[in-house]
Amino acid sequence: QVQLVESGGGLVQAGGSLRLSCVASGSIFSINAMGWYRQAPGKQRELVATITSGGNTNYADSVKGRFTISRDNAVNTVYLQMNSLKPEDTAVYYCNADIRRLGFSGTYIYWGQGTQVTVSS
Repeated sequence: QVQLVESGGGLVQAGGSLRLSCVASGSIFSINAMGWYRQAPGKQRELVATITSGGNTNYADSVKGRFTISRDNAVNTVYLQMNSLKPEDTAVYYCNADIRRLGFSGTYIYWGQGTQVTVSS
């Protein structure tokens, strides 16, 4: 089995910062891309940022220049540093990872359970 567990969410004032973490654990052979998505009430889940195993990154236009995605392959962890937060960043943030399990040849996208980020004005 594989699990992704997020942490670091919370309540912050506009202009503040938060750092989200997501740890992948279980019978993991390798991890390809990892990413962060978010879903605000009444809206569809949307991409925030992704990072490949080699460190190439991609960001939604709405977060460019404010958010930074990074990963530590040694501990199967992806991070999202969020600066200059705005009320419109309020959402449940989910991490995902494209993982190849031990004993399997293919890969599968796994999701975390989500962590709430609330930005007050």
